[in-house]
Amino acid sequence: MRSEDPSRLHIRMHVDGPVALFTDRADAGRQLVDYVRPGQDPEAVLFGLPRGGLPLGVAFAEALDCGLRPVPVRKLPIPSDPEMGFGAITADGTVRLNERTIQAFGITAAQVREVIARVRAEVERRADVYPGGWPLPPLSGRNVWLVDDGLATGLSLLAAAEMLRARSPASLRVAVPCAPDDSLARVAREADETWCLAAQKKGPFAVAAFYNDFHGLADQEVLDALSRHP
Repeated sequence: MRSEDPSRLHIRMHVDGPVALFTDRADAGRQLVDYVRPGQDPEAVLFGLPRGGLPLGVAFAEALDCGLRPVPVRKLPIPSDPEMGFGAITADGTVRLNERTIQAFGITAAQVREVIARVRAEVERRADVYPGGWPLPPLSGRNVWLVDDGLATGLSLLAAAEMLRARSPASLRVAVPCAPDDSLARVAREADETWCLAAQKKGPFAVAAFYNDFHGLADQEVLDALSRHP
C-alpha cells in the first residue's frame, strides 16, 4: 500500500537554499535518528544506498538493534554527461526513468536499452563486493527501512523502494537528512512514512552543500560500516 497521507511525511525544517547542517555522514545519521527516534526492532531490515547511505545507516542500526545491508541500486548515467542520471536500476531489474531528462538530452531508445543492460551488470557485480548486498533477505511481514545521505532526483531511492515493496514488507520507511521539496514529495507517496531533516524549497540543490565533509567514500569505509552491524 502506498501512502497518500501527507501526515506521514515528517520534515524538521524547510530551507530556502543549501545550509551546511552536518559535519559528515555519521553526524547526519545521528541527527536523523534523534529526529526519527525509531524503537528497537531486531527483526527490521535496514538498507542503505551505496555508498553514502551506509555510514549514515550505522546510527539507525544501533537504534533499531538490527543489521545493516547495502541495497543493490545504481544510477543510469546520461551518455553525454555521465555525472548526471536519467534513471536508476536495481539488481532485480526494477527501473525508474525520468522521461523529461531522456527527452531533454535526446537519449534514444537504443541508448536507454544499452545503458540499462550495462549498468544492471555492474549492479550485480557490485552486489557481490559488499556483504549482504544480494540476494535480498525475506522481507514479507517485516519492517523495512531505507536510508541515504540525501536525495537529489530521488530516482535511485524510488527504484530501490519499488523493488523492496514488491516483496510485501509490513512497512517501508524512508529517512534522509536533506532533499528538495519535489523529490521528497515523490518519495513520500511511495513509502509508509518518510523523514527529512532539511527540505529545500527552491533553487539549485546539491546534497554535498549540506555537509562540511562530503568526501567520496572508499570501499573500505563502506565495508567498515557494514562490519559494525552485519
